[in-house]
Amino acid sequence: MLKNLFKKSSEKEKLEIYAPLNGKVVKLEDVPDPVFNQKMMGEGIAIMPSEGKVVSPVEGKIVQVPESKHAVGIEATDGTEILIHVGLETVALKGEGFTVNVAAGDKVSVGNQLMKFNLDYIKEHASDSVTPIVITNSGDSDKDFVMTEENDAVAGETVLITASAK
Repeated sequence: MLKNLFKKSSEKEKLEIYAPLNGKVVKLEDVPDPVFNQKMMGEGIAIMPSEGKVVSPVEGKIVQVPESKHAVGIEATDGTEILIHVGLETVALKGEGFTVNVAAGDKVSVGNQLMKFNLDYIKEHASDSVTPIVITNSGDSDKDFVMTEENDAVAGETVLITASAK
């Protein structure tokens, strides 16, 4: 714990965004949806989930939970905005198969449970279960975002994205 107090200032400017789910890491370019694979919403990465549990990838606050419960928006303490979008075309499920544990304004830390979802239900009723994790303000950010080379993600443990000052 004490060693964190003595980090160089350049290290403090880095934000590590951890995996919000367990599963296989997928490049955003390989997500079968142009909104994500063409990075219309921003830079990011995706996970093919192996279980239906989503945890916070950063320390920050919840800024959005749509009525359809299929996604969570988080603002990290440094202002980076992260969208976790469970599955594709899941807004059409109107919340069925999802249980959200947070609300807008809630403060969260890495590993705090945000939601649960029925993975089998999503696989059966949505077009895909792949879950994009997108930096929605990456286009006007003063940071560089580096994606992991890891193939497998462990929720709350694997660093998926490292953001550092340009």
